[in-house]
Amino acid sequence: MSYQHAQDNWFAAIIIGFIALAVLVNILRAQLGAQLYIRRIPGLDAIDEAIGRSTELGRPVTMIPGLTDFGVVAVQALTIFKYITKQIARFATPMRLLSGNPTVFAVAQEAIADAYNEAGRPDLYDPDNVRFLSDRQFAFASGVAGLIQRERVAANFMFGEFFAESLIFAETGNMVGAIQIAGTISFTQVPFFVAACDYTIIGDEFYATSAYLSREPVLLGSLVGQDIAKLLFALTTLGGVIAASIAGTDAPIIKLLGQPGGWEAFWKSVLQGGGQ
Repeated sequence: MSYQHAQDNWFAAIIIGFIALAVLVNILRAQLGAQLYIRRIPGLDAIDEAIGRSTELGRPVTMIPGLTDFGVVAVQALTIFKYITKQIARFATPMRLLSGNPTVFAVAQEAIADAYNEAGRPDLYDPDNVRFLSDRQFAFASGVAGLIQRERVAANFMFGEFFAESLIFAETGNMVGAIQIAGTISFTQVPFFVAACDYTIIGDEFYATSAYLSREPVLLGSLVGQDIAKLLFALTTLGGVIAASIAGTDAPIIKLLGQPGGWEAFWKSVLQGGGQ
């Protein structure tokens, strides 16, 4: 039997409460100025290097959110691109953001314009630099590959959800000698990015990027709190395996941890002698 909600199992309720407490406490710590540790992510540290190279060569930077529908992944990708744009604005480096989704395209226009405003260079914003190419997979891939070849981009950033077109983007950027940094939640595309890109951001690192780059207290505290929760899950699983191996699955304490029926069943089990 499995339990999907905290009301079904007292132990799950305690775990959920601990997770919420860990997140809230770390948000408060971050707001009070505590220096919360986040593991170094080399791909994100290389962003400034890639932008610097583009500035030296006088060649554009491309940013590609893939065929991502508007949602959590797209917002995360645009947050990263907004940070990159702020860095670009400092050196007046040319940029191109290429979208394959009309909704993401509309939001990207506003995000990039805001980035230039926040950087104090609204005069550098050109709406033509944020382009919608096509919502068809290989038409979009052809458009991106053609632009990379024609403009000989010096840095290529790919963050979002990608499919079979990922290798076309990465190989084309590699052919023109661009520094390439990619991040995706599409695990089937990770090998292609690893093979053709200079840096690849994998798995949970993709969702950690906004906190890593901005150091905003709410994002930073949430990230650290979630990491504590993952450690708790691992320790709970390990402890459960050891306890069940030593005491057996029929032991009262093991049965008590999985007692269905919520808190009422828990107290009934305790009062009756530990689940017997």
